[in-house]
Amino acid sequence: MTFLEALAKQRWDDHRYYHHSRINQSLHFFSALSFIGAYVFIFLEPTVAVLLAWLVAMPVRQIGHFFFEPRDYDEANQATHEYKEEIKVGYNLRRKVVLLTIWMCCPLLLLLDPTLLGLFEAHTNWRAFADNVSILWLTLAGAALVGRSVQLFFLRDVQTGIVWFTKILTDPFHDLELYHKAPLHVLRGELVDPIVPHRTA
Repeated sequence: MTFLEALAKQRWDDHRYYHHSRINQSLHFFSALSFIGAYVFIFLEPTVAVLLAWLVAMPVRQIGHFFFEPRDYDEANQATHEYKEEIKVGYNLRRKVVLLTIWMCCPLLLLLDPTLLGLFEAHTNWRAFADNVSILWLTLAGAALVGRSVQLFFLRDVQTGIVWFTKILTDPFHDLELYHKAPLHVLRGELVDPIVPHRTA
């Protein structure tokens, strides 16, 4: 496959396997708006950008996956939840739990050791604390993206890793296009997306 074909396939697999719930889709829509806001703020006020991404966009996004996405047998794709978790290219639920646990521990580490073994200047107020937390969270985001991409180089191939990296960075824009009607469906009581089993990329 070409790069764009592989990107389209990863996006389609992500949608058809992990976004059956219209509530989950709606949360992804609002998360996408928050991430795009973070992309803008990263050039204006980096701390605000990181806090917006990690305190709003990420929790909203993951709530949809953990609490609203069905875990029973996927009739549309003829797949079990366990199978989908096994073949997930990016972060499946188990990996997300690890990532989110590290995320939650970052502020606690700075409260226990404000310099974090001498890496930071100790905070003297809440703004300085937020700045230090944002640096940790930005580092965590970079490590999570680059780490999984490099891991995919060895588990799959280099193109898969680069495609996944590109997909993650562009997901907010794609999610806006894909899920902008999801809140309206929820208001109509249409809570499950009748995903077509097969589609050509």
